[in-house]
Amino acid sequence: MKRDPGRRSGAQLRRVYERLLRHFGHAGWWPGETALEVCLGAILVQNTSWKNVERTLHALRHSGRLSFERLAPLETQRLAPLLRPSGTFRVKARRVRAFLDFLGREYGGRAEAMRREDPRRLREKLLQVAGIGKETADSILLYAANHPVFVVDAYTRRIFARLGWIEGREPYDVVQRLVMERLPPDAPLYNDFHAQIVTLGKDVCRPVPRCGSCPLEELCPKRGV
Repeated sequence: MKRDPGRRSGAQLRRVYERLLRHFGHAGWWPGETALEVCLGAILVQNTSWKNVERTLHALRHSGRLSFERLAPLETQRLAPLLRPSGTFRVKARRVRAFLDFLGREYGGRAEAMRREDPRRLREKLLQVAGIGKETADSILLYAANHPVFVVDAYTRRIFARLGWIEGREPYDVVQRLVMERLPPDAPLYNDFHAQIVTLGKDVCRPVPRCGSCPLEELCPKRGV
């Protein structure tokens, strides 16, 4: 029988979040010293591990290039070698170049200025930038611009499916609404809840899960496991 995401309650979501929080502690996420660094990380992490992104950002920081002023003048072919550690670096160079053009045109090169934009309008603008999809746009909205938008990723789908909340193939917006219609629009809450999910999915609720060490063991019916 098909599961209905609408049956989940805010109390159930809170219970899961609070168990994760007690187990892992506050995540203090997303890693990044500036709003621009968070935006670049959200683009570079597409189809690669965060470890590879960290290597790229470290190299940019070490060379003094981790700023709009130093990156904006670079053409795509000059950006690409700087992004090599993040994989598919030529593709990502085009995406970073498109984002830098957008940031300069819309916000004078200041990623912090996105915080003053209406979140729905900002999301629409970001989705028009080449190479930015819903997950990347929402990561920028939440982690760089501090807007209350919940991010859905592969970890979210895996964990929610094993909890029996979704089938796992629902559209992005359906899974996102499962959270946003049942929890208050609170950026710090969405930030830490998503970070807890990432930690659980990366370390415990893996493709082959480590259920014995899972803080959700008592709550999870282990659908599909």
